[in-house]
Amino acid sequence: MYIPESITSRSDYQECARFHGHTCMGLTIGYLAARCALEHLQVDRSIDEELVAIVENDACCCDAVQVLTGCTFGKGNFFFKDHGKMAFTFGNRSTGKSIRLVLKQEVLDPPEEESRLRTLIRSGEASSDEIRRYEKLSESRLKYLFAAGPGTFFDIQELADPLPPSATIAPSIACDSCGEMVMETKLENHHGRKVCRACEL
Repeated sequence: MYIPESITSRSDYQECARFHGHTCMGLTIGYLAARCALEHLQVDRSIDEELVAIVENDACCCDAVQVLTGCTFGKGNFFFKDHGKMAFTFGNRSTGKSIRLVLKQEVLDPPEEESRLRTLIRSGEASSDEIRRYEKLSESRLKYLFAAGPGTFFDIQELADPLPPSATIAPSIACDSCGEMVMETKLENHHGRKVCRACEL
């Protein structure tokens, strides 16, 4: 896996890697997306809730997004949509400006020979020559992508959609089924009883 030293040597990338536990391409994609968004929106790391991040997957990239942007579940400005897409939306509540970045197909879907060799490696059937050939092809492609900049990794779209509302604080009350305390706004009305979502299932 090729990641240029010009990225891995950056202190903010190293901070992402420490938080995540290792360096990988998924973390790097999240890092690139977050840096691109911060530059595009002309905003620094979120201190409170002024910046919003919406991720559409729960992969390694999300850790870099949290570290770089300061958007977290705890602050209520980090949102997860379980769409299985390498897509990220970032918004600045102060300006109302937001963008969505979607990883381009060619980043995940390599050319035919590289894809064939990758399949052989994953099946355990690749020869040492085929492994070396795959590594050379992969490194060459990634070098081109990194050299060309974030626009080569992502389709970037400016959005006009409203951002999610700021986090709310609500009292907790007991679920009518299990008796555990639940934030009132998270209770569901189930046959006239107020139950938590776990009990509703």
